[in-house]
Amino acid sequence: MTIYQVDAFTNKLFGGNPAAVIPLEKWIDDDLMQKLALENNLSETVFFVPSSEEGIDYDIRWFTPAVEINLCGHATLASAYVLYNILNFKNEKLVFHSKSGKLEIERRAELFVMDFPAWKPERVYTYPGNLRQALGVDEIVGIYKQRDLLVELNREVDVRTAKPNFAAIKKWEEKVIITAPGTGDVDFVSRFFAPSAGVDEDPVTGSAHSQLIPFWAEKLNKKKMHAKQLSPRGGEIWCGWWGDRVTMAGQCVFYMKGEISI
Repeated sequence: MTIYQVDAFTNKLFGGNPAAVIPLEKWIDDDLMQKLALENNLSETVFFVPSSEEGIDYDIRWFTPAVEINLCGHATLASAYVLYNILNFKNEKLVFHSKSGKLEIERRAELFVMDFPAWKPERVYTYPGNLRQALGVDEIVGIYKQRDLLVELNREVDVRTAKPNFAAIKKWEEKVIITAPGTGDVDFVSRFFAPSAGVDEDPVTGSAHSQLIPFWAEKLNKKKMHAKQLSPRGGEIWCGWWGDRVTMAGQCVFYMKGEISI
């Protein structure tokens, strides 16, 4: 099998979120895909196979080192990069079929624009104990949830300087987003923690933005926004909210191609 490693949601090498991309002609065993993801030890390893003989759409699946997940933005972006830039995919629109439904990607110059489901989080009043202490923050504005727990903080600096206790977060079996308004030309910022899925802090998380985009679109009364994820590697996403769908656009940088021998 051929493996590619691509840095997604960035225009510079060693930035954004690295994804391992493994194109397949047909599906291999789930257990083998999970072992490959563990061996790669990146936040996500993505696999895709042609959905039809024409090769114009694909089935896609994503694995962390610990579990299969139902949606992953940066690895989908990296897959689009591999298909368009390396495997000579020619169609104007690329379609992936996933456990979260149909995902469409268009290439616009150096940007790849992904059409994802909108997961609007709702306010919750029951949540794990010691949330503030476990996240390493001084004050929480509000707590919301859809797929993941979304914790609103006051300022960008609060997100940047949070000191999470990953052992405590792992016990909750919750993936956690922390977010706050941005500064300058950035509308909002975030960080994402998923120790229960084998990823303490994810560098840039497209699936989290399925929640973040409708959340901030309503708060800021804006349809189009610019977001940054404040992990050590960092990354940026150009966002849009369109009712039950969101768009996320980002760049990718190629890092590596290799061969897997089983």
